[in-house]
Amino acid sequence: MSGLKGRVAVVTGGGRGIGASVARMLAREGAAVVVNDLGTGLDGSGRDEGPAAEVVADITRAGGSAVADHGDVTDPATGERLVRTAVERFGGLHVLVNAAGILRDRMIFNMAEEEWDDVIQVHLKGHFATIKPAAAHWRELRNPDGDFRIINFTSGSGLFGAPGQPNYAAAKMGVVGLTYSCANALARYGVTTNAISPVAATRMTASIPGERRKARDVTEDQRAAENIAPVVTYLAGEASAWLNGRIIGANGYDVTLYSNPEPVRVISGGSRWDVAALGESMERLFRPAVTRGR
Repeated sequence: MSGLKGRVAVVTGGGRGIGASVARMLAREGAAVVVNDLGTGLDGSGRDEGPAAEVVADITRAGGSAVADHGDVTDPATGERLVRTAVERFGGLHVLVNAAGILRDRMIFNMAEEEWDDVIQVHLKGHFATIKPAAAHWRELRNPDGDFRIINFTSGSGLFGAPGQPNYAAAKMGVVGLTYSCANALARYGVTTNAISPVAATRMTASIPGERRKARDVTEDQRAAENIAPVVTYLAGEASAWLNGRIIGANGYDVTLYSNPEPVRVISGGSRWDVAALGESMERLFRPAVTRGR
């Protein structure tokens, strides 16, 4: 593939794990990359410029083009700077990958308000803070054939409701709604918006207690973060223009297209429902679909 030559990408959370793998592959395929990473711990504490700098060094040693940014994605000024850096340093912006994230796992009845707020802030506001300036930039260009890309990161935690991650699940389903909204709003400006739901061995998954991980007979290579990068790289290219507003799962060597929400069954009444009549109709018509899991 050489479809990324001349394209410019911003990757948040690009210093470690999946984000780092994505940044490296985008660069190998010809893109110039702005690698953003605050270098925090899993819980969002601490600061370390090393991870982003190391990824940039790897890219430049391999003959690619990259620059590091160490800003906090929850700060709108960081999003503005990332777009400005891409344009001023590399001449434009074509791809935005939102991979930054933290965890503060707790059951809902034990969760502190701060643990809720911090995860929502990084994952959901972090997406907003980068998407807004990128979208404004592309809107100004008025180029419906621009082949611009927003690639968000959701999670099976949100899609299926992980019990010990109510904050993370809520944030990741918020990302899904944001993805749908941007897909509908920005297509006229040449922008597609999709989301990746990845499964890979990272610092984040390693922190989940063993009894809460789904047992699966997989090899170390199948669990590698590098397996997510090809999916993101394809979406980052011009050839993916046909795909917009969808959730793509990436797990080992499997790539999944998830369905978008759609009505399963509808009960139509001729007037305001009587509660007893409504309950009887719901149990008769909805319950079989719920029992079958559809």
